[in-house]
Amino acid sequence: MRNWTIKGGRVLTDGGFEETDLHLAEGRVVAEAATDATEVSAKGCLVLPGIVDVHGDGFERVVRPRAGVDFPLPLALEESDRQMIGNGITTAFHGLTASWETGLRSFDTARAFLDTLAAVTPTLDCDTRVNLRWEVYCLDPVDELISWLDRTPAMVLSLNDHLTPYLELPPDHRKIVRMAERMDISREDVVARIAALRARADEVPAAVARVTAAATARGLTVFSHDETSPEDRRANRALGVTVSEFPMTWDTARESADGEEHIVLGAPNVLRGGSQNNAIDAEPAIAQGLCTVLASDYYYPAQMLAAFALADRGIVPLEDAWALVSSGPAEAVGLHDRGRLEQGLRGDLLILDADTRRLKSVFVNGRRVLQRD
Repeated sequence: MRNWTIKGGRVLTDGGFEETDLHLAEGRVVAEAATDATEVSAKGCLVLPGIVDVHGDGFERVVRPRAGVDFPLPLALEESDRQMIGNGITTAFHGLTASWETGLRSFDTARAFLDTLAAVTPTLDCDTRVNLRWEVYCLDPVDELISWLDRTPAMVLSLNDHLTPYLELPPDHRKIVRMAERMDISREDVVARIAALRARADEVPAAVARVTAAATARGLTVFSHDETSPEDRRANRALGVTVSEFPMTWDTARESADGEEHIVLGAPNVLRGGSQNNAIDAEPAIAQGLCTVLASDYYYPAQMLAAFALADRGIVPLEDAWALVSSGPAEAVGLHDRGRLEQGLRGDLLILDADTRRLKSVFVNGRRVLQRD
């Protein structure tokens, strides 16, 4: 493995930005340059911790760029890897849905995804993991789902319910239309399937408790997606769910903040000026201390762009904005070896032109995986 000295950049440290050299040896940040270190000029550049993305399902648009048009999973994973690295993401949790749906988000597709990811991981530059988004009405394969919790390192489990909010929606509602395209069935069949599964609502609490217990017993972080009330947050907290992912109301976010828990919001929310799902707005939430993590959600460029946008708009200083995409997400998922540029931590970092903000270099675990003039 090559060792490096990154010279003359403005390095983001725990004390803020400092013009200093940064040394990497054996994949880690170290105090002194190795004797065989290769020098990289970072003059006029920012040197930042690599981005950690705890929830990104942009790969779905690579697998299926158009309705009914699918590409092979190995190809999609390799292309997603290039997109993530090209946007400064050095650790990624693919938001993999294991659902009662057919098609793209089916349980069978999730199984194939895990198999493929295991096969292609050695070829990927980004440290790629899984945020397993279990739809809680996907009840029959719970035993197999639990066995998956041992499949990838530091997997995250996310509790999702995209069935209940769709109850009573007519077949021509845009959400039903989109789901029908994803499931490759008619809109009427989607509505009928939702109604049939809702009849099993009494089975859901026990399944949630069982799956969550299995995850926490393995030391995995558990998220809850789209919580709608402080009562939801308290109930999930009692199960060992420590992260609120995309809370739907301000009171829910405040309940998490009062409990000193991590709150994940979408970086596209910052860029677009609001939520596309009628949840809370990220920018004012950040200003009020009600967000600790920004995720790419469905758009890989969003994290880097959102961090700079928050600084440019005067919401928070850049060092605090960058924490939302680096140290905050790393802490949320228990990866204490990254997210900051400190001695002994992984050499996951970015070099960006300070004026143009163009990404020039990406290092993952001390290996340079992207270089631009």
